[in-house]
Amino acid sequence: MSGAAATAVPAVAKPQTLDELMLAMDVVDTIRHRDLLVERELGQGDRDNALRNRLREIYTSQGIEVTDRVIDQGIKALRESRFVYTPPPPSLGRSLAYMWVRRGRIVGTTAAILIGATALWGGYQYGVVAPRERAAETARVELGETLPKSLQVAYDAVMGEARVDEARAQAAAFLRDGRNALTRGDAAAARAAVASLEALQTKLTRTYQLRIVSTPGKTTGVWRYPEGNNGARNYYLIVEAIGPDGQPLTMPIRSEEDQRTFNVSSWGVRVPQATFDAVARDKSDNNIVENNILGDKQRGELEPRYRMSVLGGAITSWDDN
Repeated sequence: MSGAAATAVPAVAKPQTLDELMLAMDVVDTIRHRDLLVERELGQGDRDNALRNRLREIYTSQGIEVTDRVIDQGIKALRESRFVYTPPPPSLGRSLAYMWVRRGRIVGTTAAILIGATALWGGYQYGVVAPRERAAETARVELGETLPKSLQVAYDAVMGEARVDEARAQAAAFLRDGRNALTRGDAAAARAAVASLEALQTKLTRTYQLRIVSTPGKTTGVWRYPEGNNGARNYYLIVEAIGPDGQPLTMPIRSEEDQRTFNVSSWGVRVPQATFDAVARDKSDNNIVENNILGDKQRGELEPRYRMSVLGGAITSWDDN
């Protein structure tokens, strides 16, 4: 178009290459970490050239060629904080995003906590709660069912055997003690009452002869001074309880000398002197006691029926002559 003034076309900025961008970022990093007094240098426009020269020297010493364009871009980026990461302020969105990024670790930690808590809970249930519940249930069943039944069965067994009032009276007392124990929840005392009834039944069912010992080498009778009275004597015949099979039985005998009970197969029964002397005469002629049955224990009774006079006391130890 003739005579028309040419319209000025604005220059188009050359796109920044990736290498230039990386160098610009490095320039920013260098300025931050090289102790170049950045804030003061950049705050004084007349010193920009001095800063450019110092940066150029740094890169030249490293064998890196950096153009003024790149240096200017780095200085500009530093002023604009272009390559500076400013974290967002705390917010729900930020917290959720942080949790999402770290979800793997959070899930793993949460799972470990849940597994640990489950293991602890299971161990407590298995090692503490379950045994305690089982013990409580066992105690409940024992006090409410097992012991009452055992107590009644043992009492009925005794009453079925007893032929003497004394045995019946003892059985009634043991039954009463057991029931009182159940009422107060004392299982140990209730078990003891059952054991006493069972022992009483065993005693009632036993049958034996009380024989005076006359075996050669064995003592048939002894005498002792009563404690604190040397002017009198206590006389004892040594006996054995022989069962229906001809074998001696072991019996619980309480010594009147020390009040202790021992399970023994022979013991001394205290008798009047007249009984003691009669047995001594019986043995003196041939060293054998012909009339050697002191008593007979019948089923259903507590004590033997004595054929000779006795005084009731007993001893469990002596010296054989």
